[in-house]
Amino acid sequence: MSDAATAVLVVEDEPQIRRFVCNALRDDQCQALEAGTATGGLEIVAREPVHLVILDLGLPDRDGISFIRDLRNWSAVPILVLSARSAEQDKIEALDTGADDYLTKPFGVGELRARVRALLRRQQQRVDAGAVHVFGDVAVDLSRRIVTRAGAEVHLTQREYHLLAVMVANTGRVMTQRYLMNQVWGPGHSQDSHYLRVYVGRLRQKLEADPTQPHYILTETGIGYRFQP
Repeated sequence: MSDAATAVLVVEDEPQIRRFVCNALRDDQCQALEAGTATGGLEIVAREPVHLVILDLGLPDRDGISFIRDLRNWSAVPILVLSARSAEQDKIEALDTGADDYLTKPFGVGELRARVRALLRRQQQRVDAGAVHVFGDVAVDLSRRIVTRAGAEVHLTQREYHLLAVMVANTGRVMTQRYLMNQVWGPGHSQDSHYLRVYVGRLRQKLEADPTQPHYILTETGIGYRFQP
């Protein structure tokens, strides 16, 4: 997949799971770094060029949510949470705090590798805000604030465009409803998720070939949405 220098840090206190994940990463030609504690993981990110962090939430020295919060104060490195906590609220808290994706234990090695590849692609392909983003027959020119479909300009309201721009900027990432509401409507509207459903529906009507079976603006049930071109 990526260059052999692609470094992925696994922060996991269970040696068997850590070894299993690291072996899967090495099979995909990644350099696997290991830490058994949150403190050790933060130290590695501070001194090594890490491209992705795979994080367990149940660590012996501190909770993984605290790790995410601290790391996000100074690093935008993608974070994939790998946890036995399967409750919806645990997933929402991790994603709202700054994680990019969440995989519940037990997991398949194929899905793990695929999610790692997706997050690494998103990081490597991140371009300047002025770039043109193309998916299907749709092109989004963020510098000119123009959206076209099959060459014809698509009229979007200011709010629709803002929502689409936030999604494009977070390509591949699971975005919670609260995150999107805060970004597009502001903190005072974080509970008004019905607005979000309406505007997502409008974007699908204008940009998806079949709005009832969207290919790009995907629903993450109970959590939020993922923009996946």
